[in-house]
Amino acid sequence: MTLAQHRTLVIEADTQINAEVSLADFTTYRVGGPAQWLVTPTSTEQLQSSVAWATREGLPITVLGAGSNLLISDEGLPGLVIVTRHLRDQHFDETSGRITVAAGKPIPRLCWQLAKQGWAGFEWAVGVPGTVGGVVVMNAGAHGGSVSDSLVEALVLHPDGHLQTLGREELGYGYRSSCLQGTQLVVLQAVFQLTPGRSPAEVHARTESHLNHRLETQPYELPSCGSVFRNPLPQTSGALIEQSGLKGFQIGGAQVAEKHANFIVNRGGATATDIYHLIGHVQQTVKSLWGIQLRPEVKILGKFDPQF
Repeated sequence: MTLAQHRTLVIEADTQINAEVSLADFTTYRVGGPAQWLVTPTSTEQLQSSVAWATREGLPITVLGAGSNLLISDEGLPGLVIVTRHLRDQHFDETSGRITVAAGKPIPRLCWQLAKQGWAGFEWAVGVPGTVGGVVVMNAGAHGGSVSDSLVEALVLHPDGHLQTLGREELGYGYRSSCLQGTQLVVLQAVFQLTPGRSPAEVHARTESHLNHRLETQPYELPSCGSVFRNPLPQTSGALIEQSGLKGFQIGGAQVAEKHANFIVNRGGATATDIYHLIGHVQQTVKSLWGIQLRPEVKILGKFDPQF
């Protein structure tokens, strides 16, 4: 029997790898075709064995956390897709004020735990719809804060199986970018330097304030990927798109959000192709009116028809 004929494989560390699994349930857009192979490891050992297997088979590797900030094509993805959402271990060091967190930990949940313990410095992130691994890779930010402000180091796994600890200065951080992007390195965990010993009520209040602001200004009621375009500073993508008269513009089930123009939402039944074409239409319109080329913040994966 060939590899392609297997529907489920069990490899070392009792790791189960499944074939042809729809990725729509693993993305916040609720779109995307099948993964050739998919694994949801529950331990670092399973993640390591999955990467080793894919490397032996010569397969590309894609890592998903919460499935936000990305658009996967309707054709799906070749190779092995690793979903890290079950990797959530964490360790608080009260003496140093550092927290070590596994890659699959959801950022909103982490923020509320920090608030409960009176640890300050991460309140800004409560509305970021991602996991620790994802925000480390993209240097996520909001409300004037970003991951690079508090990250100490990240532990990454290379395709050949060896582990490497990278300090903040080695990650090449820039605006919504790092040197990890476009590589086959897998983030296993991250260490953040925060400020313990603050009033839990005060940290909770700041966290809640940031979340309320996001809920009031961004369309969380419909599936989206978060912000679609990077801001062409000093201007903002949302303002340029709104001034271009594109709020509410729709292709298929994909729509430029009425509440915030830098969001494209799935109003129901949208395909990845609908969203991709709407991204291209927004770029084309803004370029023609303002002479500014908007750069996607959303990561686009898989094959799409280059219509624009």
